[in-house]
Amino acid sequence: MVEVYTDGSCINGCIGGWGFIMITNNIEYHVSGRNENTTNNRMELQAVIEALVFKKEINKYKIYTDSKLILHCAKRDWKRNANLDLWKLYDIVSEGKEIEWEWVKAHNGNYYNDLVDNLARKTAKNL
Repeated sequence: MVEVYTDGSCINGCIGGWGFIMITNNIEYHVSGRNENTTNNRMELQAVIEALVFKKEINKYKIYTDSKLILHCAKRDWKRNANLDLWKLYDIVSEGKEIEWEWVKAHNGNYYNDLVDNLARKTAKNL
């Protein structure tokens, strides 16, 4: 099982960055991207999607997120009311994968959560 920390960021109301840190076999992958005309929640979800397609051969994940919305909508505890295009893509890329979800409190001293938060924010600022 690989561990993945994900986060999304949106600055100035529309410039977004997403990032994930994947830890597998003692190797860390730090990956990020950016979008214009977006929202924080879209970037949070985009980070998860990008992590799931990064290494297609991986089938077992433990995903850490500081977004309760993403966690509960991914587990289908909550109804998905927005970003339905990305949720459809999430359903496709997560099919057949075993995903364990873990919520972490944001900005609370979790090393990897803080690191991925900085990655997403810096990527958004560089747009």
